[in-house]
Amino acid sequence: MNPPAFATPATFPTPTNGEPRSSPSPRPRLPEHRLSLKEVLDELVADGLVARADVERVGAESRAERGELHPLVVIANKQLRQVQPPHPVLSLELLTEWLAGKVGLPYLRIDPLKLDIAAVERLLPFVSYEYAARYHILPVATDEQRVVFATTEPYLNEWREVLRQTLRKDIERVIASPLDISRYQLEFYGVSRSVRGALRGVMEPTSGILNFEQLLELGRRGELSADERPIVQIVDWLLQYAFSQRASDIHLEPRREQGHIRFRIDGVLHAIYQLPPAVMGAVTSRIKILGRMDVAEKRRPQDGRIKTRTPAGREIELRLSTMPTAFGEKCVLRIFDPDTVTKNFNQLGFAPAEETAWRAMISRPHGIVLVTGPTGSGKTTTLYTTLKQLAVPEVNVCTVEDPIEMVVPELNQMQVQPSIELTFAQGIRTLLRQDPDIIMIGEIRDLETAQMAVQAALTGHLVLSTLHTNDAASAVTRLLDLGVPHYLIQNVLIGVMAQRLVRTLCPHCKQAGEIDDALWEAMTRPWPLPKPATIRAPRGCPECRNTGYLGRVGLYELLTITLELRRLLRPEMDADELRRRAGAQGMRPLRVSAALQIAAGLTTFEEVVQVLPPLEED
Repeated sequence: MNPPAFATPATFPTPTNGEPRSSPSPRPRLPEHRLSLKEVLDELVADGLVARADVERVGAESRAERGELHPLVVIANKQLRQVQPPHPVLSLELLTEWLAGKVGLPYLRIDPLKLDIAAVERLLPFVSYEYAARYHILPVATDEQRVVFATTEPYLNEWREVLRQTLRKDIERVIASPLDISRYQLEFYGVSRSVRGALRGVMEPTSGILNFEQLLELGRRGELSADERPIVQIVDWLLQYAFSQRASDIHLEPRREQGHIRFRIDGVLHAIYQLPPAVMGAVTSRIKILGRMDVAEKRRPQDGRIKTRTPAGREIELRLSTMPTAFGEKCVLRIFDPDTVTKNFNQLGFAPAEETAWRAMISRPHGIVLVTGPTGSGKTTTLYTTLKQLAVPEVNVCTVEDPIEMVVPELNQMQVQPSIELTFAQGIRTLLRQDPDIIMIGEIRDLETAQMAVQAALTGHLVLSTLHTNDAASAVTRLLDLGVPHYLIQNVLIGVMAQRLVRTLCPHCKQAGEIDDALWEAMTRPWPLPKPATIRAPRGCPECRNTGYLGRVGLYELLTITLELRRLLRPEMDADELRRRAGAQGMRPLRVSAALQIAAGLTTFEEVVQVLPPLEED
């Protein structure tokens, strides 16, 4: 005898932002049962979402899958299209939302970055992995009165009473994707099990402030081995999770009570997890071993490198940096995706005119081209993308970097080693004897490096390098401040590009917005661009974790040193005059580049002001 059909009227909900929706009026209590494939398909047909012919085909093709996969996963794998226009594919997300609407429970797209993992983890010892897997449940939130569980089986209820008595809290349910629940069951329970395993046998302090006796005891019993299996599992999970979340940096921050793990995603830091101090120290040691760093040395900063693979098989480079702090070593892992250097200039955010100007600069046979901007503004990505395109078989491209941030097979890369007096300047001297055509210098930091860069340009080489200045014109002032003679700058400087990175609006949820006419006029001065008819604004959806932004794009300001501008490069040069004259010759300021990205619907004024100086400074 088949279980009864769904009890509530049919609706096909629009995608939500991942927040639980309010439930409708109470439904009749139905017998305890698991969802069957036939039950779900019949309801989809009754709602006019799936054709009867598709149901018969799915039923015939899915006999072997019924016992292994949730019915929603089976249907989603068939890529059926909704009967009504515009005939969207019935994805697992849409099917899960539909199920939530049918049974009158809130729908939640699980985002670990939005969950209080520490609070959820405290529940896991009371709900074993086997029990959670049996009933397809996962705790996702808790407070003093209630615990919220995500489930894919709305008609399994016996576990609610058991856990209500065990936890002594009210149990609430939300509907979530079957695959998300299975995935995070493995991750949450796996990491929690690894942490408990690592702490087994380790004496933890009973209070937040360690006294002398506890320190002695910890020194004798509390050291965790970086090679222990639980520590290896935690590090593996941490790296793979960072790759899947598109993180650019991983921060391991020791604290007295609990060490913090944070990811930087699209330029913003997100709290991820907390580890006990003993486990955090062992995780840091494991990472140092992988990066071939001195594990015993905890007093000095160190640098290292790891090469690994994503779950999809792509090779990833990680640059490591440690720093001693009051509670242990802080470790930052910067993630470099080799796929970044395969991008073209258009994907980096170059407008057609900017790409043309940049290609004209880098096509010169000799001279210096500079890329400027603060840390994290994308200078490295721009340079590697440029070098990747310049490194044809007929050209010898050499670099000197500190450190080598991304290994590119087409380049001959040298790393600065101050401990053996291999500085940037000494590295350039060496490269000049290596018959180079193009030289990339990681950064011009001092007069000696600047002088060697000028010497390389004067002897017939194209030199690319970076500076830390706020705009393109300030790069010339910086070279003068370092002590480079103005007549040498006049002879070798081809051009300067200043850049920034801004978050781009999520294409799945961006909506119409507004910008004040006065703000638009101020942004586009002295380039009077017409205000676009439509401005986009963030909204927030599951795809962008309700931030409204997904990914980043570059803003660029290209200063080409023309014959007229060379005459301005004097010891007492006025940077403002250089900006004005360059603007008259066609240089678009960073803010105008930002206005073009806003007009194209890619970003917002609020995002731009986070990375550019206030308007009144112009």
